[in-house]
Amino acid sequence: MKRIKRAFVLALCTVLALLCFYGCARGNLQENEETAESASTEQNNAPTSENSGQSQESGKLQTGIIANQILHGETGEIHYSYYLPDGYDKSRSYPLMMAIPGYDMMWFGDDSAGSNLTWRGFLSWTELSQDMIVVSAQFTDWHETSARQAIELTQYFIDNFAVDKNRVYACGYSAGGETMSQAVSMRPDLYAAYLHGSSQWDGEYEPVAENGVAVYIFMAENDEYYGSERARSAYDNLYAAYENTGLSESEISAVLQIQTPGNDWFAQRGFTGYYHAGGNILFDEDDILNWIISKSK
Repeated sequence: MKRIKRAFVLALCTVLALLCFYGCARGNLQENEETAESASTEQNNAPTSENSGQSQESGKLQTGIIANQILHGETGEIHYSYYLPDGYDKSRSYPLMMAIPGYDMMWFGDDSAGSNLTWRGFLSWTELSQDMIVVSAQFTDWHETSARQAIELTQYFIDNFAVDKNRVYACGYSAGGETMSQAVSMRPDLYAAYLHGSSQWDGEYEPVAENGVAVYIFMAENDEYYGSERARSAYDNLYAAYENTGLSESEISAVLQIQTPGNDWFAQRGFTGYYHAGGNILFDEDDILNWIISKSK
């Protein structure tokens, strides 16, 4: 009788052990499946870029201008081109410039692809003695959608290229300035300085000042499209916002500049005519460009 009881107990223990093992194995399998599913979801939701500029054969990144890229982000397709300096080295860190053009170089379909590649607002930064990564996007509007796309594209380059996070810059011209004034004020933590060219300010002022973003405003005195009063209004509002942070006049001057040149200034540089478009001359002014890239977080 005792042997029967002992055999029964052993059999019962064996069954319980098998059930316990099965339960643990099932739990681990379910956990692994959930982990894999979570990783897959995160990977699917992450922005992806077509034609990243990486050579299929060597695995090395191309340098120079890499044209007509597409970032598939949360806000849809973002069309852009970018420049990597010769000798680009992933172990280094480079300043990043986000250069956003005006309406005539926005995205209107395949026929408009790369229309921003000859724009001085893109090329001028590539010609400086300072090695930089330069990105120029072609958005489809100049409102909140494009501002969010500018931020997303900036973050993509910060995350995927050798970017000095303390030296991220932006410039926007005309419609591009409307976009970037919003983007810079929405994420002032990203940008060290911003060049606002021949445009109106559509963003907020206080976040820019509170985060110490340096701003240079340029507008022809006789700009036919916006009028120079909009530039002065933006300057005055930014000045007040900086003043509210406790900065002195000299300290504000170090982070906020405005230039509204008259017709003679343009004539000296060989330009007369439509001064709104002529404002692009600002990108040939090395003192302005160097003022921007001298700033850091």
